[in-house]
Amino acid sequence: MAKKFQRIEPAHRAFIERQKIFFNASAAADGHVNVSPRGAALLRVLDDHTVVYLDLTGSGNETAAHVRLTGRLTLMFCAFEGAPMILRLYGAGRILRRDGAEYADLLVEKFSSIEPPGARQMVELRVELVQTSCGYNVPLFDYVADRDTLTRWAESKGTEGLETYRRNNNARSIDNLPTGMSEESILG
Repeated sequence: MAKKFQRIEPAHRAFIERQKIFFNASAAADGHVNVSPRGAALLRVLDDHTVVYLDLTGSGNETAAHVRLTGRLTLMFCAFEGAPMILRLYGAGRILRRDGAEYADLLVEKFSSIEPPGARQMVELRVELVQTSCGYNVPLFDYVADRDTLTRWAESKGTEGLETYRRNNNARSIDNLPTGMSEESILG
């Protein structure tokens, strides 16, 4: 049932762009495996080997720590409506810092210069393998709306509050690995 591809094919891109949610998975050689849900509205397919998403401030920053250490990253998309399918993108991740030129360029080119409240970095995935599988066991769900809770929280924190929060909660992973947040501007 599973099929492997060397690139993101046009049908894969169309599937990805229809999704409302995706999951990212990362791990170091030891410690905890991280799996996190992400809103797909902040993800862009750049070409047939590259995707990037705007990463918002959260309770932790496991993906950044794992990517810095191993580079390994997987993104998974599931069809919660329509025909069943699971699509995974495997490859090498990279963190694009908010104060970097690549971040600024992508923000202009792919996100219409709109940086949502709480944006802390971008996560880029250089895709090495695409795998699709049946998804027959994935339940059907109806999409209602995006939550605005994180946006309201980030707005209420303000610039200084977000900086303090990231310094206190996002600089190290739950396994005490550095995330790179202390090496960059964490404003936003």
